[in-house]
Parts: sequence; structure tokens; C-alpha cells
Amino acid sequence: MPKSTKANKKRIESYQHPDKKRVNNPPVGLANKQTAPQIMQQQYSHDPHIDPTLIWAGKPERTTFKIPTLALHVHERVDPKTIIAQVRRKNGNGQQHTFFDNERAAPLREALDFYAHSHNWSNRLIAGDSLLIMNSLLQKENMANKVQCIYMDPPYGIKYGSNFQPHTGRREVKDGNPQDLTAEPEMIKAFRDTWELGIHSYLSYLRDRLFLGHKLLTDTGSCFVQIGDENVHRVAMIMDDIFGAENRVATITYATTSSSGTKYLPQIENYLLWYAKDKTLVKYRQLYENLTRAEKVNYFSSFGMIELEDGSIRKLTKEEQFNPDKNLPKNAKLFK
Repeated sequence: MPKSTKANKKRIESYQHPDKKRVNNPPVGLANKQTAPQIMQQQYSHDPHIDPTLIWAGKPERTTFKIPTLALHVHERVDPKTIIAQVRRKNGNGQQHTFFDNERAAPLREALDFYAHSHNWSNRLIAGDSLLIMNSLLQKENMANKVQCIYMDPPYGIKYGSNFQPHTGRREVKDGNPQDLTAEPEMIKAFRDTWELGIHSYLSYLRDRLFLGHKLLTDTGSCFVQIGDENVHRVAMIMDDIFGAENRVATITYATTSSSGTKYLPQIENYLLWYAKDKTLVKYRQLYENLTRAEKVNYFSSFGMIELEDGSIRKLTKEEQFNPDKNLPKNAKLFK
């Protein structure tokens, strides 16, 4: 066995955001009406004076909707450096830390004063209904116009079926089996097919969430919605309503399967609808990739030309097209 040395140990790194702050959320067990007072329902209004739009049952009458404003409670704080340090503890290279060192760093009087001051930034994984969560971020944490990117992966339609794995030891999960249901009612509400009015409820569900997502986005921000071909046209119309058709950036198509047993033409792709808060300000970095000579010849196709060292220009020969790396003259320049 090789002897362990400091030289062969990788440095532990984690992303830090020292210039960012966020309000402190109450941990479960400490939150009550005194420490985290509840706010009455927040009402939002859709703008009826918009360009041509998609109409479904209940949309014209439902110009406003109310959402309870709830507190987000902290169940666990996890620091990646602490996790790795615990794994390395058996090497005898330091004192063991707990998952909650960062939490205990604040004075007790500040730790119990929820939403009244800021802590250092921390990434969060939040479980719950996205509509309630976004409303809480807007009303209790003042995150309006502060989010750079939103990625939504909703059910693709009202026929969406989801199974739950209540225990890690249970690998076979059957749809419709009560024993396979999760004990969390919020999970059932978020993922089961609970569309009372079918496609009409589904569209209202998406519209409200996109509406709050638009409020969270900063001026340079983007919203991506992953969707299948069954409802991509309907979801695009809703996003036109919320973001404005002029702020549509692109519809990204990607293949999901190479074949299908369908009776008609196979449906082998899904879509990413990309909309910006403001397309003129959207944050975007162009992607470039260096091509090999063979890739350039293939890309240029029959329009490919070559410039030789003496400045002369001509078309590529068949031999040069077949194997550019071998047959193209040295220092020759490809262009179209």
C-alpha cells in the first residue's frame, strides 16, 4: 500500500458568493406565529390588454388569482467542505466538523430574528409547490428581478403519469398501487394527474407559474421550458402572453429516441422554449468550436475553396475532399 501524503490529496473547493446575501429562513421547529408571522394571501393580476392570445375555459374570467404567502423552513444545512472533511477524518488530519457549523456562527438573537437580516449566500434545494415557493421568494425574501435563469420541466400534458418510490429498497413501483404512494401530500399534488378540467386546468397551472417566474427574473434573465410536441404550441402561446412574443429567443429541438412504434410518423423529439425577460439585454455567450480540416470540408460541401501559399485560389480536388488531412497542401487556407 502506498503511503498517504499531503501531496496526493486533492484540495477541497466549493463555490462561494461573498458579495451576495439572502434573508435567514427559520429552521423547522423554531418557526411560529411570533418568529415567522404569516402574511395574508397575495393577489396577482393578469393583463387583459395583450396581443392575440390562447383562450381556454376559465381564463377570461380569471384575471386575478390569490396565493397564500408561506414561510420557507430550513430542514438541513449541508456544507460540501464539511462532508469531505468528515470522510477524511480517519486520516487524522483535523478536527471533525458538523453539518451545522455555519448555522451556529450567528449570535442567537440574530438567528431567531427570521427574515429581518441577511446571511451569507447559500444554494438551496426547496421541496414543495413551485407556485407557493415563488410567491414566498417574491413576498418574504424580496427576490423580484433578481433571478438570472429559470428552467421549468413541467408535465408534458394531462396524460402525464408519475410513480413514486417510497423506499430505497423498493425498486418495483406500480402506477395506481396505494402502497407505492408517497406519504407527502404535496408530492402527490405536484406530480400526479390532478387536472380537474383537463387541458384547461393544465394551461392555467402553467400560466400562473410562468407569471411569477417572469416577476422573479432580472432584466438580463432567461426562462427555459422543457416540453413535448403534444403541447409545445400551446405553451409557446402562453409564454408569448407572459413574456411578449418579441422576447422569444429560440425554440431548441433535441432528439429523445431514434425510432418509435407509433402508427403514424414517429415523435422522436422534445423542445426547449427559450424566452428572455428583455431580449435586447439577455445574457448570452456565443458558443464556438474549432473544426478540423475534414470537418471544414464537410461543412463547406461543394462550396469549399482553397487558397494556396502563392495566393492562387481554386476548388478542392476529389482527393482533397476525400482526405483533406492527407492531401491538402501545407499552409493552404480553406474558405467558402
